[in-house]
Amino acid sequence: ARGGHDEHERECARVRAALANAIAADGAAGGAGRGGRARRAALPEPAGEVADYSMYRQRYLSLQHTMETAIAALRGRLRGALAAGTPGMARLAALDAVMERALGARERGLLAGVPALLETRFDRLRRAAAQDAGTEGDAAGDPPPGSWLAVFRKDMQRVLLAELDIRLQPVEGLLAALRAA
Repeated sequence: ARGGHDEHERECARVRAALANAIAADGAAGGAGRGGRARRAALPEPAGEVADYSMYRQRYLSLQHTMETAIAALRGRLRGALAAGTPGMARLAALDAVMERALGARERGLLAGVPALLETRFDRLRRAAAQDAGTEGDAAGDPPPGSWLAVFRKDMQRVLLAELDIRLQPVEGLLAALRAA
């Protein structure tokens, strides 16, 4: 039984690492990531002098979908492993399935609002950089995407990592139940 638990631990660690790596690749300066697949999916630097939030919104939504899909599949596999155990563990697996259905829509609704909050942060950073550029005698209008954009990317990365932690909490609970079995 211990070998099965170790396998579940490794699977959870793999899913967490893959998602965290995809997020890290997005937050890397210039969009350069460590992994080949993550590097291709990372955000490029803006082509012009003005950064546009729409590509960040799209990427955030894409990463949310990736997290939701990967974690739901993992959660289902862990529930299956629990259901194969004692009757008490099978009841816990059934309870988790009910909780996922009951709370999933609410969680998706709340997390769907995060990109709008990030857009506010994006605009605030861009305006502050434009004001700083204006006080230093730069008459360019919108600031070039420089340090303010790096700050935004780091903020977006932190928010995505926090969301990953939130989404993985039920998985951690299932994993703890499997360890205790």
